[in-house]
Amino acid sequence: MIRARPAVGGRVAEPPTLDPVPIDAQVRSTRTGLVPLLVVGTAIAALLAAGLAAVTGGDTSGLLVVRVVTESAAVVTIGSLLLAAFLVPPQQNGTLAADGYAALRTAGWAALVWTLGAVASVPFTAADALGQPVKALLDPSVLFTVAGILEQTKAWMVTAVIVALLALGCRLALSWGWTTALFFLSVFALVPVAVTGHSSGGGSHDMATNSLLYHLIGAALWVGGLIALLAHGRRGGEHLGLATTRFSRLALVCWIVMAFSGVVNAWVRLPLSQLFTSDYGLFVLGKTFALVALGVFGWFQREKSVKQVVATGSGRSLLRLAGVEVLLMFLTIGLAAALSRTPPPAEGRAFPSTVELRIGYDLFGAPSVTRLLFDWRFDLIFGTAAIALAVVYVLGVLRLRRRGDKWPVGRTVAWLAGCFTVLFATSSGLGRYAPAMFSIHMESHMLLSMLAPILLVLGGPVTLALRALPTAGKDNPPGAREWILAFVHSPVTKVLTNPFVALALFVGSFYGLYFSGLFDWALDFHWAHLAMNAHFILVGYVFYWPVIGIDPAPNRLPPLGRLGLLFASIPFHAFFGIVLMSSQTVIGENFYRALALPWVTSQLDDQRLGGGIAWAAGEVPLIVVMVALLVQWARSDDRDARRTDRKADSDGDADLAAYNAMLRKLSERE
Repeated sequence: MIRARPAVGGRVAEPPTLDPVPIDAQVRSTRTGLVPLLVVGTAIAALLAAGLAAVTGGDTSGLLVVRVVTESAAVVTIGSLLLAAFLVPPQQNGTLAADGYAALRTAGWAALVWTLGAVASVPFTAADALGQPVKALLDPSVLFTVAGILEQTKAWMVTAVIVALLALGCRLALSWGWTTALFFLSVFALVPVAVTGHSSGGGSHDMATNSLLYHLIGAALWVGGLIALLAHGRRGGEHLGLATTRFSRLALVCWIVMAFSGVVNAWVRLPLSQLFTSDYGLFVLGKTFALVALGVFGWFQREKSVKQVVATGSGRSLLRLAGVEVLLMFLTIGLAAALSRTPPPAEGRAFPSTVELRIGYDLFGAPSVTRLLFDWRFDLIFGTAAIALAVVYVLGVLRLRRRGDKWPVGRTVAWLAGCFTVLFATSSGLGRYAPAMFSIHMESHMLLSMLAPILLVLGGPVTLALRALPTAGKDNPPGAREWILAFVHSPVTKVLTNPFVALALFVGSFYGLYFSGLFDWALDFHWAHLAMNAHFILVGYVFYWPVIGIDPAPNRLPPLGRLGLLFASIPFHAFFGIVLMSSQTVIGENFYRALALPWVTSQLDDQRLGGGIAWAAGEVPLIVVMVALLVQWARSDDRDARRTDRKADSDGDADLAAYNAMLRKLSERE
């Protein structure tokens, strides 16, 4: 059994123990106190979902029960890892404290249930899609054949693999760093099923899928975080006031995200005239009412609980008030499960065109300069992220100025320009036409992988965050500033910013994506477009960070090394464009041919145009990088000169005197 106490005198820590009660006893006590609440809540949610499905004539099989149990286990897993990673502090040596370790063990058991639920969802989902009884699909050969065809069953299989690794990691991890990685993995495990449900098909599926991702992640953090907080209070854990305060802030953000994303998802799926006349609309109204009630009730009870917990250090008030909120949350889960089993009404909505079915929306003409600049369709993922990053950066700059510190205007301009580049590449007419035309896609690709990362790294966001955020102080729990430092110095960051790794990722992405068949396969899925855009931005940022980044990189290069790394990438990039321009094979031919855009008369000519754009687009970023390198080089020389002058003033120019003495001795010998 793993146990640990804080390190003393630099000795290596053992696994956690909380005196006088052993950690295993704490975990058992937590399970004993929370299991009845979780069982009752899950049972209510399952019965409500099954009852609503029966009333509306839907399937009353075990699929709904499996879905409710699986989703309940998922939120418990995510919430427990959230508590262990960010709500309670680790020990000073980076090992989890007893409270974090107890939450990690709870997450491991919940992840095991999540895994079993994901595995069980495969035959239930396949049987439901085919209209067959589950027992007809229990033959492994039949099940795997059917499951390999349906996107939803493939998503459940992927989820089962991810969550099985997550459950194993929860049994093996002990450090705060690995716990944080497991938390982000648990959030990612929600994605496969979310992007293959009702929202991923039909018209406006881009908006629906993006809003659903926000909705699910917000709900999981809110519900799971509250359950984990209750477990923490039930076992009498330390830092309860800190954990409650941090979760209260997060819960408010989650509620806002859920409310906004829920409205967007319902708006693109349901005509307003059918809000009160269809089963789908009634479920939306019920879930909306439950969400509003949860937000209002949860806010007031948490405000009261936070004050009492901080004042008394006791978790009794938290347990008494938050228990009701958890039951309301399970009712919401039941409504959500019933909603997921009810397709949106088709009446009153025009059948989407082929283009809308493929990319989520219609295009109304050839891409002119006016359309590319002004025909916007806001991207909920990258557009929202760009705006949020710009706002947070400006708030950090304002905090420095209120404190009397200066921040270079050029860095602010570079960061805001980078955020606008991301917004323009994904939400303007350029982003609107990019999924449908290879040439426009290549323009967006170049902006996201080359121009936006250059501007973002020149903004120095890590340096700004470290200067604007307060330090935790000695013997205080680590906060956001310490988390950022831990990320910058993590082994993952060191590996990614290694010059050879960064170069391989940056130039290899062009060839690996477009010449391996991966791009052809990804064109049919909206989530794959999201993944490509995220990959372009992150890989570009990782490459340009050690080259021209303001923030200190784990692998800092000298000026000549930066210049060499930059010039090493140029031939690969130019050759990629030349290959595209000279190729006789159309990449993504089946997808583009199915769109049948009347203004694209030749897919091969459009691809060659995209190759020309890729070849020529590298010139502008190269100029920006060269100017930035020269400016940084000159400033580095100026700093060295000023440092030398200060040293000479302090020691009476001792180095110059010693040099002159050496010359005199040499002259005398001659």
